[in-house]
Amino acid sequence: MPSMRELRERRATVSSIEQITKAMKVVSVSKLRRTQRALENMRPFAEKSREVFRLLADDPAAQANPFIAKRDIKKVCYVLFVGNKGLCGAYNNNVLRFLVNMIAGEKRPCSLVVAGRWGSDMIRELDLPVKHTFTQISDTPDMDQGIEIAGYLRDMYLSGEADEIVLVYEKYHNVMLQKPEAQNLLPVELAQKEAQSDRLQFEFEPERRMVLDNAVELYIVSALYGVLLEAKAGEHASRMTAMTTATDNTEDLLRELKIYMNRARQAEITTQISEIVGGASAMKKYEEKEAKRSSDE
Repeated sequence: MPSMRELRERRATVSSIEQITKAMKVVSVSKLRRTQRALENMRPFAEKSREVFRLLADDPAAQANPFIAKRDIKKVCYVLFVGNKGLCGAYNNNVLRFLVNMIAGEKRPCSLVVAGRWGSDMIRELDLPVKHTFTQISDTPDMDQGIEIAGYLRDMYLSGEADEIVLVYEKYHNVMLQKPEAQNLLPVELAQKEAQSDRLQFEFEPERRMVLDNAVELYIVSALYGVLLEAKAGEHASRMTAMTTATDNTEDLLRELKIYMNRARQAEITTQISEIVGGASAMKKYEEKEAKRSSDE
């Protein structure tokens, strides 16, 4: 059994780890709530932009828009959303494994854009075709960061570097459930046409083509920003869950260490009592021996 000193040092170490995991849990809860609020606030905006886009896209002239026009898909760009750091369970590994499986089955030339700082060494070891990495993604991203990533992807698409852009991320379902998912960003897929009787008629100013171009840009940005928020919400939820488990484990370990320390203390006391009794017995024998020797003299 370890000594009392070793047990005290170990208890101090575990107690420090417990304080760290508790603090990380609190921080993750705060970031998750902020991201959830941003996600909830963005959804009505995204839904309205999709509604406007569907309305405008129901026109033969919409095929003239470069983001809607059909093209031969020869090159694919995958956009991987990962966290900025680890300590969030299997969150990053799951989405990376999902991407690797997709690329393994991809027969067309493909490239990769990474949003997040995690896993740069691992991605390099896997020899993935990384074209660009966005490392300055905030833990609570704003629309400007979504616009930055969307602008880069839009330029890739217009220049012909990619004929299809696919977003790969962990979709946030709830605090306990996030699942890897792939979502096509470009080319923009048109929804099925609605019944003419169910649709309102609008007049456009400026002309319909210009409004459509702006609506497509808005649609792309809102779709990407929504995925960015989904991914961040999933990351914070996974880290919160992981830190909760870690904190519970440290509490269990502290209880076990307390039992070991009590046993060690009892063993130490027993040893001391045994030494005292043994010493007293030896002293008594010595005194008896001295007394006998004195009487013989």
